[in-house]
Amino acid sequence: MSDSPAAASPYEVLGVGPSVTDEELRRAYRRKLRQSHPDVGGSPASFHAVQVAWERIGTPESRAAYDGARYPQTSSSTTATSASTSSSARPSSSGMKARMHGHPGGHSRQRYLALLREWAGRGTVIDDPYAPDLIRSAPREIRHRLAKALAEESTAQLISGLGIGYTAWHDIATRDDVDKIDHVVLGPAGLFAILSEDWGSPVQLKRGDIVGESVEPGDAPVDDFATAARILAKSLRVRFTALIVVAPDEAVPDPLSLPSRGRRPMLVVIPRSRLVGVLRDGIAGMDRGSFEKVFELRSTLQNGIRFVED
Repeated sequence: MSDSPAAASPYEVLGVGPSVTDEELRRAYRRKLRQSHPDVGGSPASFHAVQVAWERIGTPESRAAYDGARYPQTSSSTTATSASTSSSARPSSSGMKARMHGHPGGHSRQRYLALLREWAGRGTVIDDPYAPDLIRSAPREIRHRLAKALAEESTAQLISGLGIGYTAWHDIATRDDVDKIDHVVLGPAGLFAILSEDWGSPVQLKRGDIVGESVEPGDAPVDDFATAARILAKSLRVRFTALIVVAPDEAVPDPLSLPSRGRRPMLVVIPRSRLVGVLRDGIAGMDRGSFEKVFELRSTLQNGIRFVED
């Protein structure tokens, strides 16, 4: 079970609230175990999730430990420059980081705080909007917004370690009625638009879009992302080499891809640990860029990109 703020809590998996008694919790576990068993029409993933939920809160000791645990990286001071990174994402031997513009995760954090205040109610004083018990009690939509902010910050940290040959812009505005672009990265391998996400559970591509237990029915993340990228590319008069959706490794164990279609470039959904390699080396079957093109595009992007309002 993921520790992402967007992930279903053990209580949600078992279909009870955090205030239930130990006996009520035990009955809920047994009921969910029967309902999710593959022999009666349940799925192996759901059956496993119920078992993991019970492991985390099934005893008074484990339940107390879970209730007192903190979500990682939820401090308001967490930024792209302070997030931990893998060795593959550290700066090159020259020590020079990628050129970075904009505020990664800023808009998503502001949305999280606004939604949290709205949910808490007018006049309610929130001493710490990142308190673990408050996050756990918030609706999943609000928790997802915080998870997305953390995902954007983690992606930006990985990008920053690519070196001086790369330039990145974060939280890019497209059009008032269209979603923002989380990141645009320009480097020797090409020009990439990136969507950073964390839905809190595994996802897959189905009928040309992303689906999963935590993706709301009717949502179309790929279609929305492609639309925003197309609008931005048209306004800047550039062409993206590829569109990249980045998700936690546990959500996307293996890369998924959609071929280019019409004016939409190739789209890939990759685990976060693969991002640095894709930005450095490109994608199989994709035309690489050139240093000359990088220099030409950088000034165009710098002059044309505008950022969302925090």
